[in-house]
Amino acid sequence: MPELNPTDEFDSLASEPLPGVDSAEADARADGESRAAQSLSDQLELARAQAAEQRNLYLRALADFDNYRKRAQRDINDQSERGRRELLRRILPVLDNLARAEEYRERGTPAEQIVDGVVQTSKQMLAALAAENVRPIEVVGKPFDPSVAEAVATQPATDGVADNTVVAEVAKGYYIGNDVLRPAQVVVATKM
Repeated sequence: MPELNPTDEFDSLASEPLPGVDSAEADARADGESRAAQSLSDQLELARAQAAEQRNLYLRALADFDNYRKRAQRDINDQSERGRRELLRRILPVLDNLARAEEYRERGTPAEQIVDGVVQTSKQMLAALAAENVRPIEVVGKPFDPSVAEAVATQPATDGVADNTVVAEVAKGYYIGNDVLRPAQVVVATKM
């Protein structure tokens, strides 16, 4: 007896028409299923291609944003460096004048002339600071305000001086714009 292969048996069954279905109808149904499968396969390929394109667009946008962020940070750093250089350029003449005052002292120039030069240099420094929107905080004779000054000492209030009034300035305070750059260090009158 010849040995039957299960695959051969299946192939022979598959080639036989189904009862109640003619072969043309079976072929049409198989052809329709094949077209539907091909259509689904095509749609899947299209969806995969669109997903890959969207991913590429996303990665490009991400890289563009990263480049923008780096460029913006570089611009901020460059602007800060330019501002720093400009401030230093304004301050260097003050340093030159202080060096001249030292030279004059070594030559034996009278102290009064040196002091006059230092006063002019101080004005030059204040002008350089003003160009950077830095200005002194005026506190002497005013009520003590801890937001712009720090009390480093107190002294008894004398006649005509109200309690908690700034009577002397140990170190000048400065604003930059409307913000306190450095608070003034002051002596405050107190009633004992």
